[in-house]
Amino acid sequence: MAGIDKENLAAEVREFLSTRRARITPEQAGLPVYGGGSRRVAGLRREEVALLAGMSVDYYVRLERGNLSGVSDSVLEALARALQFNEAERTYFYDLARAATPSGRRPTVTASRVRPTILRMLDSMANVPAYVRNARFDILAANELGRALYAPVFDSPLFAQRGPVNTARFLFLDPAGQDFWADWDKGADDSVAFLRAETGRAPHDKALTDLVGELTTRSDDFARRWARHDVKTHRTGTKNLHHPLVGDLALPYEAMDLPADPGLRLNFYTPEPDSREQEALALLASWAGTGTVVPSVSD
Repeated sequence: MAGIDKENLAAEVREFLSTRRARITPEQAGLPVYGGGSRRVAGLRREEVALLAGMSVDYYVRLERGNLSGVSDSVLEALARALQFNEAERTYFYDLARAATPSGRRPTVTASRVRPTILRMLDSMANVPAYVRNARFDILAANELGRALYAPVFDSPLFAQRGPVNTARFLFLDPAGQDFWADWDKGADDSVAFLRAETGRAPHDKALTDLVGELTTRSDDFARRWARHDVKTHRTGTKNLHHPLVGDLALPYEAMDLPADPGLRLNFYTPEPDSREQEALALLASWAGTGTVVPSVSD
């Protein structure tokens, strides 16, 4: 979503619903298919979505044109079921609906500083790489092992004259990103889908809008993925990285929201006991030494 005005919001709703509709076949939706001729549309027709959601075709057409203002939760849920939304897609769709109803939309506040207690907690996590980031992928603070693990990002010339360190910019704008992310395509897909989801949660975030605009303009890879309108949340998984010092790493990670600091998230990596990854992190720790957590340079 390139902004929060009515026109941009309607375009986003239209593209999101039409791309979700296009990915579902009648067979996947449990609908009969008559005749052997080819269909003129990819996925479901509008009238098929309306049938599945229990609404008139005219009403669904109105919704797909971007008019979600005042739509009830029951209608939103019926569409979410008809279009087989996952959790992230359902949340994003509800966010779009709230954005379309200004009276029901509270401005989203994102913390811009990492509190001293969080910095001390990071510093105490000496044996695992950990950092705090916001939803724009700005790394706002990291412990020593986190900085050592993400050394290629922190050392990128992209951030020599501007801050903060941002993993999305590094991923798409620094050629070294292709080497650091062992599975670059997955990392790129996930990053774009997360940013898309965040535009629904925080449509007033100008820094987020500026980041999306910058990456869309400067990276064809980003622009192509942004046009898919995919959304995703990051909570747990395995990150595959290639570190210049210790080689390939497959690191399980957890991402935890900080309830007292809206928009901030703690990410940390926990290797399997007695694994090569654990040995590699021990080597990184000895290389980095010990020290206090140093917040990244802010704008």
